Amino acid sequence: MKYRIITIISFIGSTVISLLGGWDKSLQTLIIFMTIDWLTGGILLPIVFQKSPKSQNGALESHAGWKGLCRKAMTLFYVLVGAQLDSLMGTEYVRDAVCIGFICNEALSIIENAGLMGMPLPEILRKSIDALKSEKNA
Repeated sequence: MKYRIITIISFIGSTVISLLGGWDKSLQTLIIFMTIDWLTGGILLPIVFQKSPKSQNGALESHAGWKGLCRKAMTLFYVLVGAQLDSLMGTEYVRDAVCIGFICNEALSIIENAGLMGMPLPEILRKSIDALKSEKNA
């Protein structure tokens, strides 16, 4: 029974990775950054620091957590679309461009989470985050 479960999990995992264009540095980096962002913004900020911008009192909120995980899943769907477009067109840059764009977004989110935790931020990063926030609210 144990080997069947492991085989099924391996099959599902390899199928998903294959659909996402393979396990390379760009996908690996994106998943690592997504995990760090989820741990810092979705777990540490609300539980340890009580400073989550996604809830009224700054505490952990399951609805906000599910929304965040759904956004992460949607990011992977974008990578899937990019990988399929690359496959269709015979190119290798659409998926990488999608990954790089989302890696940059996750990096800014990680930096923002660090700032909310009280870590000092260089002025250039603070201005970049403020510019993105104002652009998002516009």
